Amino acid sequence: MSPALTTTGQRFERLVGILAQLRAPGGCPWDREQNFDTIKPYLLEETYEVLDAIDQRDWPGLAEELGDLMLQAVFFAQIAAEEGKFSIDDSLDAISEKLIRRHPHVFGDGSAKTSDEVKRRWDEIKADEKKDKDKKAKEKTGKGNPPQGRLDSVPRQLPALVEAQQLSSKAASVGFDWENSSQVLDKLDEELRELAEARKNGTPAELEGEIGDLLFVLVNLARFHKVDPEQALRQTNAKFRKRFAFVENRATLPGATLGEMEALWQEAKAHD
Repeated sequence: MSPALTTTGQRFERLVGILAQLRAPGGCPWDREQNFDTIKPYLLEETYEVLDAIDQRDWPGLAEELGDLMLQAVFFAQIAAEEGKFSIDDSLDAISEKLIRRHPHVFGDGSAKTSDEVKRRWDEIKADEKKDKDKKAKEKTGKGNPPQGRLDSVPRQLPALVEAQQLSSKAASVGFDWENSSQVLDKLDEELRELAEARKNGTPAELEGEIGDLLFVLVNLARFHKVDPEQALRQTNAKFRKRFAFVENRATLPGATLGEMEALWQEAKAHD
């Protein structure tokens, strides 16, 4: 039976304690075998399950999935603590201090009246922190970290749509951007023409490149209209699942003609 818990802190400490016991001698063989690399796939899996619960508006499911996601953070921190690298306390302190530091308009005497101003100030503070960290590293070791470009802070392991969004946002923050979304649409037309040419005369590599360029411009169009491209595509995927299931349940597949399937598709679309 679970002990009586009255505070969020007690509940969090219980989770940390359970994982420490699972990893301790005499604990769970599977948990004891894990390391940073072996549990990375579970972090990604749980992240997408959180996103799916949100898309489904499954609030009890979201509560459970967020618990699974928190487990991954605690798991990483537990391994780090065992190896003397850091503890979960260090992670909690780091994020709390960062939130206070990067919200001077809330916790200090700064000013920011729009979300765009908040984001700009966040990026400025983040850049200052990077400079300060490099300075301290140079004082300690006699040499600083290698110079980094503005885009180097965007992880290469991100899903491609998310990476494209962050890359273009970083570039736009210093003025490397179109003036309005109409110019983005003009660029979209240009890329469509180049794609058509690549389909006729290009190599497979050139065709792949043109499709990539087209997707990148679409991500920028979404950015101009403050649409999350990853979320937009996830919603379209869900819509496709629903409509195709409608077709599948009413047609003989394979076997139905394209005309029959299209008629059912339109019927499914009318039910949206």
